[in-house]
Amino acid sequence: MGRKVTVATCALNQWALDFEGNLQRILKSIEIAKSKGAKYRLGPELEICGYGCWDHYYESDTLLHSLQVLAALLESPVTQDIICDVGMPVMHRNVRYNCRVIFLNRRILLIRPKMALANEGNYHELRWFTPWARVRQTEEYFLPRMIQELTQQETVPFGDAVLATQDTCLGSEICEELWTPRSPHIDMGLDGVEVFTNASGSHHVLRKAHTRVELVTSATAKNGGIYLLANQRGCGGDRLYFDGCAAIAMNGLVFAQGAQFSLDDVEVLTATLDLEDIRSYRAEISSRNVAASGVSPYPRVKVDFALSCRDDLLLPLSEPIEWRYHSPAEEISLGPACWLWDFLRRSRQAGYFLPLSGGLDSAATACLVYSMCRQVCEAVKSENQEVLADVRAIVNEVDYTPQDPRDLCGRILTTCYMASENSSQETCQRARELAQQIGSHHIGLNIDPAVKAVVGIFSLVTGRRPLFAAHGGSSRENLALQNVQARIRMVLAYLFAQLSLWSRGVPGGLLVLGSANVDESLLGYLTKYDCSSADINPIGSISKTDLQVFVRHCAEQFQLPALQSILAAPATAELEPLAGGHVSQTDEEDMGMTYAELSVYGRLRKLAKTGPYSMFCKLLNMWRDLYTPRQVAEKVKQFFCKYSMNRHKMTTLTPAYHAENYSPDDNRFDLRPFLYNTSWPWQFRCIENQVLRLEKTEQRELDGLD
Repeated sequence: MGRKVTVATCALNQWALDFEGNLQRILKSIEIAKSKGAKYRLGPELEICGYGCWDHYYESDTLLHSLQVLAALLESPVTQDIICDVGMPVMHRNVRYNCRVIFLNRRILLIRPKMALANEGNYHELRWFTPWARVRQTEEYFLPRMIQELTQQETVPFGDAVLATQDTCLGSEICEELWTPRSPHIDMGLDGVEVFTNASGSHHVLRKAHTRVELVTSATAKNGGIYLLANQRGCGGDRLYFDGCAAIAMNGLVFAQGAQFSLDDVEVLTATLDLEDIRSYRAEISSRNVAASGVSPYPRVKVDFALSCRDDLLLPLSEPIEWRYHSPAEEISLGPACWLWDFLRRSRQAGYFLPLSGGLDSAATACLVYSMCRQVCEAVKSENQEVLADVRAIVNEVDYTPQDPRDLCGRILTTCYMASENSSQETCQRARELAQQIGSHHIGLNIDPAVKAVVGIFSLVTGRRPLFAAHGGSSRENLALQNVQARIRMVLAYLFAQLSLWSRGVPGGLLVLGSANVDESLLGYLTKYDCSSADINPIGSISKTDLQVFVRHCAEQFQLPALQSILAAPATAELEPLAGGHVSQTDEEDMGMTYAELSVYGRLRKLAKTGPYSMFCKLLNMWRDLYTPRQVAEKVKQFFCKYSMNRHKMTTLTPAYHAENYSPDDNRFDLRPFLYNTSWPWQFRCIENQVLRLEKTEQRELDGLD
C-alpha cells in the first residue's frame, strides 16, 4: 500500500499577455516536475495570461487566448500522467472568476474559483473578478467547444470542492485566501484534506517573507497536512516584483524552499512526503478531531489516480529544513536588480542612463544596476541559456559572454555627472570614483550654458533677472532658479539617453533611471519634471534609512570604497550657490525634518491611517522622551502642510519598484486627493486645543510642586 507522495510547486516568471512565453514556461515546469517523480504540479495564480493584465481582464481576447493555451496544455503529451493545476480567468454564466483549472490526462477534473479577492493596496481584483460565494457548493460548467473536442466532456464541476484521489485528498486555496481570518484550509483539513495547495501572485515588500512563511507553516502546524505554495516571479509588466519563495511544508515544518530572487524563469520544487506522518500527527490532536467530527463536508471529485506508488518502501523521504531569510539590505540588493533586468530585456533597450550626482540616492541606484550585472554574470556562469541570449541581444553582440560585472556594467550603464556653478568638487569626484569602480561608461558635463540661456530668455522678455537668496533675491526667485537647473538636467538626461550610444557608434537607446527615494516623494521634496522624472525608478519606494543600510552593504560585499565617502557626506541637492567652495544647503535643513522622522510620518499616514490629529496623539507617546507636546504639534503641522502642498507632485512620480507599504504612489496604490486646504484649520485647531490642555496640566503639576 503506497503512502509516499511526490508533489511539485513552481515559481514562474510569467508576463502579462505573453501567452506564447507563458505556455512554454508552464510546459517546462511540468516537464521538470515529472522528471523529479511528481504526480501533482501546482503553478502560480493566473499563470496562463499573467497576473498583471489589469483592465485587459475585461477583454474577451484575454479569455479566448487563455482557453487556447489551456487547449494546448491539454493536448500536450508533457501533461500526461500528472495532475496539472493551472491558473486562468474563466467566465461562468457571464461572470468573470479568477480560477484554478485542474486536469489529468486530457480531462478537466475541477474548476475552482477564487473565493476571497485581494482588493487593497496594489490589488484591485474586485474591479475585474467576482468572488465565488457558494461555500462547499458546485455547479455544472459548460465547456467551450474547443475544449469539449479535446476532453470529450460537455460539463465539468465548477465551485468549492476538493479532489479525492485513490490515496489522499487535495484542496485548493488561491493567494489571498491564505491571508484571510478564516482560511479554507481550516475546514478542508477538518474534513480530511491532506494536501493543501496555494497558487499565489504575491509581490515583494521588504521584510514580507517572514509573514508569508509563518502563514504557510502555521497552516499545517495546528491541523496537520502538506502545504504547497506556488508564486509568480519577476516583473509582470508593472511596478510590482513578484519574488517567488515557493515552498513545501508539512505538519508545521518546511521541507523545500524556493529562491526569493532569481533570474531563472522557471523554478520547480519537489518533496517526497509520507501521508502516514500526517495521519499520525492528527491522531493525537483530540481538539482537532472533535472539531472534525462536526464539520460540514466538501463536495468530493473522485479521481481514478494515485499520487503514490504501491512499492515505495525504498523511496527516500525529504527532510525538514530551516528557512533562510535575506536581510533587508540583501533584499534591496536582489529584488530591484531582478526587476531592472526584466524591464531591460523585455523593453528591448540597450541599457540604462543614470544622472549620478555623487549623493546617496543616485549611488544606490547605480549599485542596483551593478548588482543586476553581478546576478547576470552568475546566471551565465550557471549555464542559464535564456539569460545569455538576452544579454547578447541587449549588447548586440552574438558572441559576447559576460564574465566580469564591471565589463557588463560598462556596456549597459551610462552614468552622467551634470555639474553647475553650484556643484562642489567633492560630489564630482565621488561620482567619478564610483563610476570607475562599478565600470559604468561615465560622462561629465556642465549645464551652466543651458541654465543661463533659459534664464536669459526670461530676462529678455520681462526685463528682470532673478537672483538667488544668497545674492539678495526673494524666496520665489531662489526656488525658481533651483528648479530651472533640476529641469534642465531632466531634458539633458533624455537627450543623452537617446543619442549617447549613437554618438559612440553603438545601436539602441537607453532607459532613464530616476533616483528619488520614498521619503522625498512623500514630502514632495523634488522638482516636478526634474531629474527625478525618468522611465523607471528602482528606489522610489525605499526609505532613506534602508538605502543607507543597503549602500553600506554594497561597500562591503561589492568592495566599492567610493561608497564610504558618499555615506559620510550630507545629503544635498546642490542647487544653491556654494559658500567658500563648499555646499551651503542640505536636504534635511531644507525639508525642516530628518529622514528618520519622515519614515515615521509615512508609516503613520499610510499604514496606521492617521490624519493630523491622530498622528499627533500617537507621536506624543512615541516621542515623549524627545520633544514637548508643542514641539510634536509643530512637527506634525509642518509635515502635513508640506505634504498637502506638494501632493500634486505624486501624480507625476516615475513608476517605481514597490518595496515599502507607505509609498505615496498616486492613483494606483495611494488613493488620496492632490488638492488640499493646506492650512488644515479644523484639524490643527484640535491639535492646538490638546497642546494647551497638556500645557495647563503640566503647569498645575509644577505649581503644586512649588
